[in-house]
This record gives sequence, structure tokens and C-alpha cells, in this order.
Amino acid sequence: MGTITAVVNLTLDGVMQAPGRADEDTRNGFTGGWAHPYADPVQGRVMGEHMAAQAAGESALLLGRRTYQDFYQVWPNRTDNPYTEVLNKTEKLVASRTLTEPLPWQNSTLLSGDAVTAVREVFAERPGSSLVVLGSGELLRSLMRAGMIDEYLLSIHPLTLGSGQRLFDGVDVGALRLVESVTTTTGVLIATYRPAAEESL
Repeated sequence: MGTITAVVNLTLDGVMQAPGRADEDTRNGFTGGWAHPYADPVQGRVMGEHMAAQAAGESALLLGRRTYQDFYQVWPNRTDNPYTEVLNKTEKLVASRTLTEPLPWQNSTLLSGDAVTAVREVFAERPGSSLVVLGSGELLRSLMRAGMIDEYLLSIHPLTLGSGQRLFDGVDVGALRLVESVTTTTGVLIATYRPAAEESL
């Protein structure tokens, strides 16, 4: 099977909901935008390097419906950052039971039906391929329950919120092994984890 990397912004108490904007995801009355004050050049450099490596390795993005629609509203027409061109050019696989084709953003393909089954079919057609999931909490938790996440790239921010959608709600992925970490000037820990092999526990 191919590999899947989860790229997620988190608070110390595990909240991943709406890091970018106040109105990004207002479910249950949530107000987002909590990650913005912690942005710095170190984080920009590290995440830019990861995006460049993914583009060079021809990784596809795997997104849930909500994240895809939000990204489409924000990124395609922005010109003030290095990410727009990469996101526009990158293949985007969108897991959704409600969207229909054609999808509006260039290089987008719909994965309909059960997400886990659809992703397994992608890997069956493209052995050894790699996928990167940005945000997409509900999709991620489905893949995590199926044991399909090979790497977690977590930007852990030094604050707690006490409420909001959490990455690991209702999911037990077992032990993880830290393979790389960088601390930004604002205290964000960018940590890369992989599932720990049972024999190493």
C-alpha cells in the first residue's frame, strides 16, 4: 500500500478546529483563528520545505469536503505567498459523499462513497503512491481508525482552548515515535511522529 501523512495544526489540548480564521469552521459556535498569532519565519520555512518535498515527490493531497471547499475559497487566487502555486498544481483527491463532479478547483478528483474504501482503491491502482492530508478531521479519524496513517506532522501551538474538534477524539492510534522536531520562535513545536512498531515498545 502507499503512504499517508497527516499535516495538522493543534493546540496543547488537541484542538484542530479552525486554526486559520474566525469563520473557518463555526460548528458548535466555535470561533477560530487561534494559530495566526504564532506564525513566524521558522514555521514558514519548515512547512515550505515539506510542501516542496511533497511536490517533488509527486504526493497528492487528500482532503475532506469541508476542508476542500474552504481551501478553494481562500487559496486559488492568492498571490502573496509561496503556497498557492503548489496547491493549484498539486493533484487533489476529495473524499465526499455529497459533492459531485466536476469539482471546481483544477486538478481535483472526487472520491465518492466510503473514504477508507476509496483510498484503498487509489492505492490498489497506484502502488507506492503517497498522500498528504491537510486538516480534514473527520476524514483523518476514519483513516486513523483503519490504521492507515503512516506519519503525523503536527504543529503544536502553546495554548489551550477547552473546546473544539480534537484530532484524537474517539481514536486510539497507540504509541507514536518522534522522528523529528523543530521549535519556532513563538513556541510552536513542529513534530513528526510515526507509529511505533510493537516490537520496539
